[in-house]
Amino acid sequence: MQTIEFLLDKQCQHIELCKLLKLTGIADSGGHGKQLVANGDATVDRQLETRKTAKICAGQVVACHGILIRVVAASSA
Repeated sequence: MQTIEFLLDKQCQHIELCKLLKLTGIADSGGHGKQLVANGDATVDRQLETRKTAKICAGQVVACHGILIRVVAASSA
């Protein structure tokens, strides 16, 4: 399974699930990301997530179509 590390911006404490799928390239667009979530293709911390705009925070792991996304916080340094 491929793993991607997604770095949250220093000013952001979370990112919406559909936007995360788009920004990591799993979804071609925001609409496609919403469709993936609606179809039940995404899990957050191994639990099915059906909320398209679920807030994903640092430390969480999202899986979709055989790809793991580890969300990490930007260092304050």
